[in-house]
Amino acid sequence: MVGSLYVLQPFLPGLIWATTIVVATWPVLLVVQQRCGGRRWAATVVMLLILLVVIVLPLYQVISTLAEHSGAIMDAVKRLPDYTLLAPPGWIRSVPVAGPKLAQEWQTLSDAGAGGLLARLEPYLTMAARWLLSHAAIVGVFVMHMLITIVISGILYSQGDAAAEFVKRFSNRLAGERGVAAVRLAGAAVRAVALGIVVTAVVQSALGGVGLWIAGVPAAGILTALMVMLCLAQLGPFLPMLGGVIWLFQNDMRLAAILLLVWALIVAMLDNLLRPMLIKRGVNLSLLLILSGVLGGMFAFGIVGLFIGPVILAVTSTLLKAWIDEVPPPASTVAIPNTPDATLPVAGPTREKA
Repeated sequence: MVGSLYVLQPFLPGLIWATTIVVATWPVLLVVQQRCGGRRWAATVVMLLILLVVIVLPLYQVISTLAEHSGAIMDAVKRLPDYTLLAPPGWIRSVPVAGPKLAQEWQTLSDAGAGGLLARLEPYLTMAARWLLSHAAIVGVFVMHMLITIVISGILYSQGDAAAEFVKRFSNRLAGERGVAAVRLAGAAVRAVALGIVVTAVVQSALGGVGLWIAGVPAAGILTALMVMLCLAQLGPFLPMLGGVIWLFQNDMRLAAILLLVWALIVAMLDNLLRPMLIKRGVNLSLLLILSGVLGGMFAFGIVGLFIGPVILAVTSTLLKAWIDEVPPPASTVAIPNTPDATLPVAGPTREKA
């Protein structure tokens, strides 16, 4: 088994992505197969075309756009020493709770003059720019992985029933009914997380991009591509939209800037409502477990950890609860020997019988 994994190592990322995609879209395949007269091969071709249009082409466009404008992005970072932040507008102080503190921090950056903003933001911007461009520049590697993913997805679509039966039998051999239940739970968690994370990221990025385009912010397409990456990484679309707000303020377009800021806050808070609602449709997880699984999985396994993390936590939480529930809770009272009518609490102060 170790040797087999070593041989298959170059294909493991594509296999993981293909398995995740196929598990998440299997109900769609069944619907398409029914519309195609029960022909699995025709449904497989349709699903592969859908994957190309819905997943591969948009992701390729995002990564290629960032790679194409990598020089402009780095030039913008290098121009930060000559950039001076304008004074905060008066209405900032009237914002409830955070207004005075926000205005004070903004004024501090503005008083620092040219280079003051760079001193505060350079470590974060440099780190983010290098990470983003290092990942965006490998367009060829991405295309190769996507081709492998599409090929494996086609095989799994056509042979998915046999593969699922093998996994269930293997899990049953390992852990009996618990193993089969864990496999079913993992599939439900993959579908729920895919629905919650991907749909939320697409909706937020689309709404944010429309807001930037209507406000007249330049390079709205690049900012939208950046929002897609940040939303998939669970960082949200607020930072690119905040850059558009600052640009509008700097060019004396105050009404558009205020409206875009309000729209950015609405779009940024949308994931708190949309993502948990979509995920809970497939698996019953608390919001804390969802966020912990998404963020921890991403740091541990990379982008694919967005799906692996919540799946691991969902299976672990459910199996742990089932294991605990097999034993009844301890009794709240313990009878005193030779005195059937007297009881002593397990915890708390002792009672004297009258």
